[in-house]
Amino acid sequence: MSQNVDNKKPKRDRIGVILYVLYVLALIFSVVLILGLLNIQLFFNPHERIESKLTPTNTLKELEPERGDILDCNGRLLAISCPSYQFFMDCTVLKGVLDAEDEQAWQNKAYELSKGLAKEFPGKSAEEYHKMIIDGRKDGKKYMKIGTPVDRNAYNRIIKLPLFREDPNKGGRVVEASNIRQYPYGAIGRRTIGFVRDNKAEVTNTHIGLEGKFDYVLHGEEGREYLRNTDIGQVRNNDSSYVAAVDGNDLRTTINIDYQEIADNALRKLIEPEEDLEAACLVLMETRTGAIRAMVNLSRDKKGGEFFESQNLAIGRTAEPGSVFKTVTLMSVLNDGYIKSLDETLPATNGHVDGTSITDSHIPDFARQHGTNRISILDGFKISSNYVFATLAVENYGKTGKTDKFLSNIYTYKLGEAFDFDLDGLRTPVIPNPSTRYWTNTDLASMAYGYSTQETPLHILTFYNAIANKGRMMKPYLVESIEKDGKVITKRGQSVLNAAVCSKAVADTITRALKAVTDDGGTAARRLKGAKAQFAGKTGTSFGTFPNGKYEDVDGKLKYQGTMVGFFPADDPQYSAICVVYSYPTRTSYQGGGIPARAIREVIDQIYSIDPYFREKTSR
Repeated sequence: MSQNVDNKKPKRDRIGVILYVLYVLALIFSVVLILGLLNIQLFFNPHERIESKLTPTNTLKELEPERGDILDCNGRLLAISCPSYQFFMDCTVLKGVLDAEDEQAWQNKAYELSKGLAKEFPGKSAEEYHKMIIDGRKDGKKYMKIGTPVDRNAYNRIIKLPLFREDPNKGGRVVEASNIRQYPYGAIGRRTIGFVRDNKAEVTNTHIGLEGKFDYVLHGEEGREYLRNTDIGQVRNNDSSYVAAVDGNDLRTTINIDYQEIADNALRKLIEPEEDLEAACLVLMETRTGAIRAMVNLSRDKKGGEFFESQNLAIGRTAEPGSVFKTVTLMSVLNDGYIKSLDETLPATNGHVDGTSITDSHIPDFARQHGTNRISILDGFKISSNYVFATLAVENYGKTGKTDKFLSNIYTYKLGEAFDFDLDGLRTPVIPNPSTRYWTNTDLASMAYGYSTQETPLHILTFYNAIANKGRMMKPYLVESIEKDGKVITKRGQSVLNAAVCSKAVADTITRALKAVTDDGGTAARRLKGAKAQFAGKTGTSFGTFPNGKYEDVDGKLKYQGTMVGFFPADDPQYSAICVVYSYPTRTSYQGGGIPARAIREVIDQIYSIDPYFREKTSR
């Protein structure tokens, strides 16, 4: 029995040894394997050719969002993004794979394709397109451009042509799609609508108008996807992240495209024959809300050149406003109680403003014509007398040490600051500061009739609109709402700059004076009397300075700024309007009672025919 036990023990020892050896071998193999993996992970670099063959390439592609539309107040499209398609051709498809007969059949189809391309892109004949394709096939061109970008209708026709209607790997069709911006009304209102340029060329002014100011609203958010190469071309790599593009929102503006077109046509018709005019603008504002219904800005870079919407003059050009500023002086003395009635009079002898170096030579003529030695404030306003308004300012503010009060009134009327506006570039007016310069009553007097200050047309219009609105000053605006798929996301709209720049009684008094200018022998009566709706307004003429600081050049020529501003109908204002023209140095007179008054007259008469307010009033 003990002998059998001794015989089994060596056998068990051999099994243990074998297992121990296998364990050691497995351990060594594991260590070698781990070290090999670490070496591959940390130090191994495969041959570039092998890596390119075995590793699928991923290409990051940005997904372009569709830009939002810009609409007029009635929902009509002012700017829209439309798909555009650029065709290319891989001329090498199936090259070297087809036998001689099939290759000839392919080239015959290429000729039929060429005939269709010649119809779609007339810049080349069918023979030229065919030669271009065959030469491209010989030269191995894989990405040959065909024609120019086309719209969806042309795209649908082109993809039905021979070869292009076949699978891209057989016919060679390659198409790149993108969105382009289109403006259905062409050049009308283009500076206000604006644009956004790609800044790759480091171009300045890349964000202009509403397109630029509200690019963050219209643009949307880019998406992204990863593409991998396959035998049938690039397809989305579903193993990688995908982020969908978010389309931009729409912008509903206050612009009425009918009124914009009326204003544009009226202004162009009057200024295009005038070679000495450099630029002009016309703005139409809804009285009650401050909504801008039309904003026209036309300028040219040389005499006789074509007018374009290249500068926003209404907000970006400041100049001495001229006599339209006399209304500011009139409001000031009425608000402060220095005069009670427009029928109050001043001496009309020699026209000299006491305490200044200013003399108005028209005053003696007025006195002789009317057989009087007095002139009423109303008459002074009608004939746009510098003497009357300089005297009012000097007597009531200058001589009493209250110049600061007069200047404070100007700021109260928002004529000294650049308020927030829906377009970038609103210039800040320039108001003299007596504490920083030598100051006399002559400076105050010149301010009173529209010199020594600088204002934009929009500032002047905003002030006059407050008179039309019985003292309530509305902030001009261009954007009603931000929308998505027809639903309002953000409501914008009207807001108040100053709830009461004057009382209703003062506004009514000033309106009486403005009506006299256009309907009672005033400076604009000849142009505006008899308009379909009575216009209450004021003319103004000022002159630009030359580099030497003078108003005349060496040849005695002047640079005119002629302005007409006011509101209509005078007794129930619906709209305020301003028109300004700017001239090159000239001997021709361009005053506010000329082209600006005629342009506003035409706008009034045409709007009268289509505006619901006037149609309803006429039907009663």
